Amino acid sequence: MLRSLVAATVFLGWLITPAAAAEPLRSECLAMANAPPRAIPVGLRRVAAKPEEVAITYVGHSTYYIDTPGGVRIATDFNGAYRTGRLPDVVTMNRAHSTHYTLFPDPKIEHVLHGWGEDGQPAHVGLRVGDVYIRNVTTDIRRYWGEGAGGEMIKDGNSIFIFEVAGLCIGHLGHLHHKLDETHFAAIGRLDIVMVPIDGTYTMSLDGVSEITKRLRASVVLPMHRFATPLDEFMRLIGQQFQIDQRSERTLKISRETLPATPTVIILDGV
Repeated sequence: MLRSLVAATVFLGWLITPAAAAEPLRSECLAMANAPPRAIPVGLRRVAAKPEEVAITYVGHSTYYIDTPGGVRIATDFNGAYRTGRLPDVVTMNRAHSTHYTLFPDPKIEHVLHGWGEDGQPAHVGLRVGDVYIRNVTTDIRRYWGEGAGGEMIKDGNSIFIFEVAGLCIGHLGHLHHKLDETHFAAIGRLDIVMVPIDGTYTMSLDGVSEITKRLRASVVLPMHRFATPLDEFMRLIGQQFQIDQRSERTLKISRETLPATPTVIILDGV
């Protein structure tokens, strides 16, 4: 009887373990980043009748609204103050400053995703909402409160959030306080669009964030935390391989098919 019970337990463990181990493979961006490049014959390519567009609106500070083709609305670094249109379905937060989170979000918001964990544990986000898959990559954060304020780093105290929708991989670097190492880049995978803080003081140096921007090799760079840095200085640091596209509107509509051929910094209207 005992032997049968052990065998059954091992069998159940075998069934459960592959599913748990395969959970990160739900990320198409990671799968594409790790797969060898493939050439698809022109005759076999499927042409969509109409590309699915994602709308990205700069609301202010480090808050972008992402509206998916399936009707899901996401707000990044949500503090409740930066709002436009209807309430988001999903909000992400980081705890660097009160301008990047709120502990009292509107109860009508269905999914509130913290970039920090509880009881000293890192946050782990792997969530599908409608047509978007949302995940996080933890980073360390500089302590601004209590003992060690201004110097001590809290390991895994914050997160980069990644949104995978309509074939696009969209990353929000958050209130980043340190350079990324190889494990971070591996966990991030491929990014088509990246939202980058360029204040050069409260987050990290312009040199540091410029190196990260170049390394990620995203097609579109959306600056945020723009209040302290001349944009021409950021452009000088990231190099001539990036084009600049300054727009008078606050919303960018983009699809996999309309990504720019040359890496481009797109500056949407707003502060």
